[in-house]
Amino acid sequence: MDDPANSAATGGAASNIPEYTVTEISGAVKRTLEGAFGRIRVRGEITELKRYASGHTYLCLKDEGGKLRAIIWKSSASRLGLAPENGVEVVATGRVSAYGDRSEYQLIIERLEYAGAGALLARIEALRLRLTAEGLFDPARKRPLPLLPSVIGVVTSAQGAVLHDIRTTVARRFPRPILLWPVPVQGEGAAERIAAAITGFGALPVSGGPVTRPDVLIVARGGGSLEDLMAFNDEAVVRAAAASPIPLISAVGHETDTTLIDFAADRRAPTPTAAAEMAVPSRVELIADLAQKSARLTGALLRMTQERKMRLAAAVARLPDLPALAGAARQRLDDRALRLSLALPNLLAARRAALTRAERGLPDPRALIAARRATLDLRAAALTASLRHTLARRQETASRVLPRLSDVPLRALLREKRARLEGLAAQLEAVSPKAVLARGYALVRDAKGHPVTLAASVKPGTRLSVTFADGDVQVTAEAQGRLAL
Repeated sequence: MDDPANSAATGGAASNIPEYTVTEISGAVKRTLEGAFGRIRVRGEITELKRYASGHTYLCLKDEGGKLRAIIWKSSASRLGLAPENGVEVVATGRVSAYGDRSEYQLIIERLEYAGAGALLARIEALRLRLTAEGLFDPARKRPLPLLPSVIGVVTSAQGAVLHDIRTTVARRFPRPILLWPVPVQGEGAAERIAAAITGFGALPVSGGPVTRPDVLIVARGGGSLEDLMAFNDEAVVRAAAASPIPLISAVGHETDTTLIDFAADRRAPTPTAAAEMAVPSRVELIADLAQKSARLTGALLRMTQERKMRLAAAVARLPDLPALAGAARQRLDDRALRLSLALPNLLAARRAALTRAERGLPDPRALIAARRATLDLRAAALTASLRHTLARRQETASRVLPRLSDVPLRALLREKRARLEGLAAQLEAVSPKAVLARGYALVRDAKGHPVTLAASVKPGTRLSVTFADGDVQVTAEAQGRLAL
């Protein structure tokens, strides 16, 4: 059995320990945590990021040795400074609190910052390499800026000095209308607003819309830390700048600051003022350049005019007296006409005299024919006597030979020879030129007696001899295909 004394002692000791409810303990722990830490800054890598429809965001911050749950209330999301992402190392500013329902403590985050420039630069470099591989920064994509834009679009803060610098520079160099799309240039939601502004400018109609679409676009902000310029390193902003149908000038930060939008833009300006100088030319310089070119053009025209005048004067000096030339030519023409009018009758008279002399030198045709007939009669008589003598000799020979020959074979031989002779005579007659002429053909020969076979070889005025079956005719060719007797 238990000792009563021991039981009493035990009950008395237990009654000295304070007794709390679960709610009291949870509240005490919460007050202790909040009182001991207050506002703190915690560095860690974001994991287990979850966004709920209520607008609250739950996440964890971890490092090599532990994990801390955290929450971002909807009311603080717009003031965070950057959008949380899994795997990003950040420095979270907030306060530690406890959640009694689960006996957990957590960090209530009010602001997020990237954990040092090294982490930011590494993240920017990784994005740059990825976009470069996609070709978004290819120099071939760069477009020339218009010489004198009608409207200049500006994407920047409406309250900063950047807009004032751009307006002042444009008004000083060459006043042009400026169309502002106001956006926040840092903080939560700045990147989305900047990307939407660039896309919105590009979506404006080229003509006919209520708002005129700019010819050139300037995306600008003043200087700041690397964290302040992170909105212009956002992927959405870079892609919007690369896809902009309007030539784009980036002027973010100071001359030494470089953001990813600078690679995607068509031109990068070291400052907003320099961007305005790129967007519009200097009116004074244009006027001076125009005056210089006008003076050079005027001088060149004057020199050309003087040179042409000098060349014209030299040419005029070398030209002969045109009236004198015309008079001499007219006199020569009259002389040639007179000589021609005298030459033709003289030529006809000379040709007539030559023809008369030739006619006198020709023999009398009757006498010539009579002489030829006498010669022919003599030759015929001689031929007749010769034939009679030959026939007598042949008859004498035949009278001696015939008695010795059989009468029948001789007659057969004579018939055979006569038939052969008649066949040869028919063949000879078929190929005789006179037989061809008798069928209606004619033989054409030139003055040298050569046959003429082609009409194309006969020139007008050529004397030709045409032989028919019954004699020759002398003709003169007038044109191709025409003959004159």
